[in-house]
Amino acid sequence: MEEVNQTSSDIFILLALSNVPHLQAICFIVFLVMYVITLSGNLLLIIVVRINPKLQTPMYIFLSNLSVIDISFSSAIVPKILINTVGKDRSISLLGCAMQMYFHLALGGTECVILALMAYDRFAAICRPLHYYTIMNKTFCAGLSAGAWSICFMNSAVFVILTFQLPFCKSHHLNHFFCEMPPFFALSCRDTLMNEIAMYIVAGIIAICSFSLTLISYTRIISTILKIRSTQGRHKAFSTCASHLTVVTLYYGTIMFVYLRPHSIDSAETDKTLSILYTAVTTMLNPVTYSMRNKEVKNALKRAHKK
Repeated sequence: MEEVNQTSSDIFILLALSNVPHLQAICFIVFLVMYVITLSGNLLLIIVVRINPKLQTPMYIFLSNLSVIDISFSSAIVPKILINTVGKDRSISLLGCAMQMYFHLALGGTECVILALMAYDRFAAICRPLHYYTIMNKTFCAGLSAGAWSICFMNSAVFVILTFQLPFCKSHHLNHFFCEMPPFFALSCRDTLMNEIAMYIVAGIIAICSFSLTLISYTRIISTILKIRSTQGRHKAFSTCASHLTVVTLYYGTIMFVYLRPHSIDSAETDKTLSILYTAVTTMLNPVTYSMRNKEVKNALKRAHKK
């Protein structure tokens, strides 16, 4: 079976997390637990926001979007990693690989934009409280969310089509746990410089624009909070955005370490390890962070538990 997979032009071979039997079992259990926490935590957050009238605000609408992204992002990657870790057949079809890459790129970009929109929402709530519901009305929020999903999914489709037009004649063994663009460039016998430049430019534009909006929003937020005279007032204002700020720090901290670390520590092994961090770990921590750091979500969870 493996011989057939290796020679087929429509099949790629992925890596397992480990080739050592007892480590395979440990990796499988750890990733399975993280995946279950990701699904249950994000689903619970979506349900709580949906059924609680007090949480029908722009902030929690964006949070529901983030939870859908985390569930989809993790589901596109982690199940295949689990199968490859314990199974002998680590092959993935051309279509399967393209779909995995498509959703990975699209959902990663959408999360970046949604986090920026959530920062803008906090800016409007803290810096423009009297005009908040005028600025962040439901139509405007729905348009922002739809725009984020549409732009990132169309952008992802273009990159996946361009990537799979490359001839992969060096090997069909992918030095990665899932289908991502950079490892595919290493398999092509054609010069991929233009593909790489286009990838970094477009990804850079999305990331820089989103990060800039987030940074400007929080600069204004912090400036406004510092002008509040009472300690209780400052604490209350900051607590409304503490959970989001934690998620943003975790998300951008990972991205910056992946793309801005010194070349001296640049290696395929490091890239693979870091890709697991933002694929499995971050999606698991997001709902935990919001449920533990957000007072309104905690109260809603307590009320739901009592019922």
